Amino acid sequence: MLLPAAREDLTDDDLDRVYAWPDWPVPTAWLRANMVTTADGAARSPDGLSAGISSDADRRVFGRLRGLADVVLAGAGTVRAEGYKPAKAKPEFAERRALAHQSPAPAIAVVSRSLDLDLDSRLFADPLVPTIVITCGAADPARLDAISERADVVVAGDDDVDLHRAVRALNERGLHRVHAEGGPHLLAQLAAAGLLDELLLTVSPVLAGGAYPGEGPVPRVLAGVPLPDAPRPLLLHHALEDGGTLFLDYRVG
Repeated sequence: MLLPAAREDLTDDDLDRVYAWPDWPVPTAWLRANMVTTADGAARSPDGLSAGISSDADRRVFGRLRGLADVVLAGAGTVRAEGYKPAKAKPEFAERRALAHQSPAPAIAVVSRSLDLDLDSRLFADPLVPTIVITCGAADPARLDAISERADVVVAGDDDVDLHRAVRALNERGLHRVHAEGGPHLLAQLAAAGLLDELLLTVSPVLAGGAYPGEGPVPRVLAGVPLPDAPRPLLLHHALEDGGTLFLDYRVG
């Protein structure tokens, strides 16, 4: 730990305390985004995935963050590209999740207007906790009916997904600790809507450059949707370091 006080060799329990969900008045949500980036802001490696810019330390923190969340929120593009699977129930979190009246594992919530989702994937075929699909009224009715047989469907908005209504629907299901994992367009939409409370940013000690060979500009951590009040101030809550990788926790506002 570098900030707020220097400390060596953090245990898993130490990490859980550092990243503990803050106390806030339920039934409102606390929404944190967790992303890994290169030192110059790229959100993925040349193969289109985040693993190429991640590390063992990043995966360790990622596992602790997921372990105590109520729900993992991701866009359909990220779910397809990263091959999302259902979250597993892990023994080291079982007692704390039970005491907090949480399900044995976090639910996975997928935001998709087009409903271009593989219903034969493990995310829908064999989840411990039912997968949630968040869409809008303009979604294809036949596709919506098919997905409703495999998932808990939330229709939030008419022509496009209304993220305020989506988060309220998660709250109504008792899911208040919302852990958003991207992609960059969904995170930009959450920030623009004023729904982002916390940004957990892993900065890997690598450069991406202005573009990868054969591609256009590399996507940044937030991309696509303008932030109405940019630049929005952030407060650095803590900073960790491992092997040159920085783990930064920013609070919004």
